Amino acid sequence: MFKTYSMELAGRTLTIETGKMAGLANGSVLVKYGETEVLVNVTASKEPREGIDFFPLSVDYQERLYAVGKIPGSFTKREGKPTDKAILVSRVIDRPIRPLFPKDFRNDVCVDALVLSVEPDNSPEICAMIGSSAALSISDIPFGGPTGSVAVGYVDDKIVINPTLDQREKSRLTLTVAGTMEKIAMIEAGADEIPDETMLEAIKTAHVEIKKICEFISNIKAEIGKPKFEYKSFAVNEEVYNEIEANFKDRMYVDVQAVDKEDRDAAMDKITEDITSYFTEKYGEEAAVEKKQDIADSVYKLEKKCVREMIYKEHKRPDGRAIDEIRPLSCEVGLLPRAHGSALFTRGQTQVLSIATLGMSSEEQILDGLDEETSKKYIHHYNFPGYSVGEAKPSRGPGRREVGHGALAERALVPVIPSQDEFPYTIRVVSEVLSSNGSTSQASICGSTLALMDAGVPIKNPVAGISTGLVTDPEDDSKYVMLTDIQGLEDFFGDMDFKVGGTKNGITAIQVDIKVDGLSYNVIEEAFARTKKARQYILDEIMLKQIDKPREEISKYAPKIVTININPEKIRDVIGTGGKVINKIIAETGVKMDIEEDGKVCIYSSDAEGASKALKIVEEITREIEVDGIYTGKVTKIMPFGAFVDVGGGKEGLLHISKISKERVEKVEDVLNVGDEVTVKVYEIDSQGRINLTKKDIEEN
Repeated sequence: MFKTYSMELAGRTLTIETGKMAGLANGSVLVKYGETEVLVNVTASKEPREGIDFFPLSVDYQERLYAVGKIPGSFTKREGKPTDKAILVSRVIDRPIRPLFPKDFRNDVCVDALVLSVEPDNSPEICAMIGSSAALSISDIPFGGPTGSVAVGYVDDKIVINPTLDQREKSRLTLTVAGTMEKIAMIEAGADEIPDETMLEAIKTAHVEIKKICEFISNIKAEIGKPKFEYKSFAVNEEVYNEIEANFKDRMYVDVQAVDKEDRDAAMDKITEDITSYFTEKYGEEAAVEKKQDIADSVYKLEKKCVREMIYKEHKRPDGRAIDEIRPLSCEVGLLPRAHGSALFTRGQTQVLSIATLGMSSEEQILDGLDEETSKKYIHHYNFPGYSVGEAKPSRGPGRREVGHGALAERALVPVIPSQDEFPYTIRVVSEVLSSNGSTSQASICGSTLALMDAGVPIKNPVAGISTGLVTDPEDDSKYVMLTDIQGLEDFFGDMDFKVGGTKNGITAIQVDIKVDGLSYNVIEEAFARTKKARQYILDEIMLKQIDKPREEISKYAPKIVTININPEKIRDVIGTGGKVINKIIAETGVKMDIEEDGKVCIYSSDAEGASKALKIVEEITREIEVDGIYTGKVTKIMPFGAFVDVGGGKEGLLHISKISKERVEKVEDVLNVGDEVTVKVYEIDSQGRINLTKKDIEEN
């Protein structure tokens, strides 16, 4: 049955329709916000997926260029693989809803958000997030929502909910917040050095609107929601677990405290082997084989319990650190002789090598998506190979996690990247994870800051990144222990990974992953305080002691840039018919050139002489010829009555025989030849635009 529901959100009408489209999905809604429309469908398999120990949720945010009236630019004229933006939105949809499914649920669940229409003022991403929560809530799929989501901007020192396109262009903050009626479930932010207090206020303001959205969806669910279906539980076998805990907990408690990750992994393999042998000896080999999955699940549960108890009850961490202590840090710069900038950043057993490359403006990344943004000149990529965690697996290109971590590091550094006027390069940074034991994305922020400074990029302020974790009381989640600089084990078994990048002045990026149903304001406030203190320590005590400011000169292997601003009307003269003129300049001088629409010409060359020569040619081509101006040009033609001189700007002037010298000249050839370089003065430009020149009264060197 077709139903439609509406509410006011940030001064605009948000409408959810259901019952008209996609009738075979478990849940389906069409979300309308202005002229933006997103269709969200959710489905679940009837049976669980066997042989897995995780909840198989997949989220796909699908961009269609017809939504903005475009035809794809690819050869096939259809959309290809998801854009990085689509992958990032899929991750943002996933994070707040995943913790709200039952922990013992193993049925496949698919969330598909199809963007049908986009009005720039109204975000399809927010519509997709709200639609996912609504579709799951009214479906028969077990789900503990609803959640609500909003975007937040900071414009003219004011917090703005769901900012319009004009407001987004002026905003110092790009913040997405999701939550339930009670708590904050997800934070994703990019910011221009925003203070902690302002960021917290923005999150609280967002939560006010999120509660309204949750109430709106709850009312829809109460009216038309389907009963949730029964499912096969994959909870840990309590009988097996209790026996393992009774016999092996003390040993597990000791084994998880190995400082080195490899030693701890080896200890876990050995205790699992011994537990399996215990069950084989007690119940027989056949029974032990039957209980193999129960044993594996129970070992994982016991390891998790020991780690959490140790942290919560004793304030003791597996590697022996205090709860606010950062792992050992070190960094180096200038490791790679041919790279334009490089840095190695190490935090404990996490190690990232970041490499910066400077290129021409024309090497910017072209974006073919639904946004107004069509290109970007700062690009950050993140690679996470199998060897970084000791796994033997081939590289198959970046997955969603790699795209997400690269985007987080990029977002953290964008606010400090100089403008094109200040530094007219396209900049690419690649972070290669060499070793991983937690917080590689934050290590890539630190390493990339160092690589940029090593490359001579005049960043406004250095940026550092750090994450905090959380272990809550199983009986009362208002009681918790927060950890600074979490390693892999604390991330796996903890309740939160709260990543913050920023400068000494404020926050530039946030990404929060949680495994509980939400975070209180107190937790968020403490996380901000912890990360601020840790960032300052990393900057002052480690990074800035290695390199305290960007290098004065860029690498000798980086292209040098010479710029000149010309009259935009002269651009066609520099390019020439079919690119004839610019190609000739490039061939003669060995440079590369970019010309902007506003008349800015960038000349790139590793050879200073070639760049100087190209600049001189451009200056000559674009020279404005004026009366009383003095110019140096070449003689192009000799006539009985005088010589024609190329004075630049595509113009020739006549140097009459009577104007060549103060002395009498009988024949032009006596003093001038074709190809001679002469300095002349324009004494007249007649009504027909003809240029008349003189050498008289010009002091010769």
